[in-house]
Amino acid sequence: MAIRLSNITDGILNLCLRNVQRWLPQWCLLCGAPSAPAQICSECQADLPWLPRERCAACALPLATGTVCGACLTRPPRFDRVAAVLAYRFPVDALIHAFKYGGRLALARPLGEMLARAVEHDVDAIIPMPLARGRLAERGFNQALEVARVVARRTGIPLLPSACRKVLETPPQAALPWDERAKNVRRAFVCDVDFNGRRVAVVDDVLTTGATLNELARVLRKAGATEVVGWVVARTLPR
Repeated sequence: MAIRLSNITDGILNLCLRNVQRWLPQWCLLCGAPSAPAQICSECQADLPWLPRERCAACALPLATGTVCGACLTRPPRFDRVAAVLAYRFPVDALIHAFKYGGRLALARPLGEMLARAVEHDVDAIIPMPLARGRLAERGFNQALEVARVVARRTGIPLLPSACRKVLETPPQAALPWDERAKNVRRAFVCDVDFNGRRVAVVDDVLTTGATLNELARVLRKAGATEVVGWVVARTLPR
């Protein structure tokens, strides 16, 4: 009975939230024009730096020809593929920066909804990219988890927020040269769930070198996962 009442309460709260969003004025987060019920107006959404269809089948890097980029052919990643939505450049970088470092938690919804529309519903579980305990205490939230909550609601795929942990306090990847990032996250994660025979999607905000996703994929494979895919909002492109 407790579960039933909890579900009813959640349904009522979600209905109230939708009604508030429908009737209260809302302005686009990018241009300031009226945008209700969306948080980003249709014109600004159309102007976002969407990734092209021609992408590496493994790491989602845009390609001129072929299906797999040279880097993934030379050193195949431990993850199977990446689904990414946007290029990490203006104004996407500004949105993610405001979300991640400015505490603009409301941005999780539009970012998560764009990601949810772009992914295949072909996994058994969703996990957020874990944050180390110190970083989580400093920031107050895990941005990957907030996006993953939205994706899980939209897709109906179970979210396992505590399945994996980051056990090493490492320097931020963004502060390191690209060729040092794999070493930085080596043995940084542990998995507390048996994923034997299951397909897992890892949700994150940005993919740059793929080193963090690659290391977590290694741990998930060790825990029995048969397939590991990355679902990321934005892909950093080579300069």
